[in-house]
Amino acid sequence: MIPACPIAALPRGEALRIETDPPIAVFHTEDGELYAVDDTCTHQDASLADGWLEGCEVECPLHASRFDLRTGRVDAPPAKLPVRTHQVVVRDETVYVVPSDLPPNLPPGVRTGSA
Repeated sequence: MIPACPIAALPRGEALRIETDPPIAVFHTEDGELYAVDDTCTHQDASLADGWLEGCEVECPLHASRFDLRTGRVDAPPAKLPVRTHQVVVRDETVYVVPSDLPPNLPPGVRTGSA
């Protein structure tokens, strides 16, 4: 598990970026739910943590593709591939992310340090 932040440091409606490889974005929805996805849009290199959070979707700040935080599914072009999701655990008032074992769907030209 990767520690993200104290739960009190991530207000509802906000997101934060964890500098992992690739980076992970953690979202705290207005309903109080916590989600984590790869922080990079699958269409082009843009931080989803900088996007617009509405319900359980985040809109990429670059070209407005929207990703479902629960499934990673994209529902608006130009992105075509889903974003990878990760499990979120809250323990002792700290938010942790359990990274997925699946390979990331990174945009063209973006690679992980291990690739």
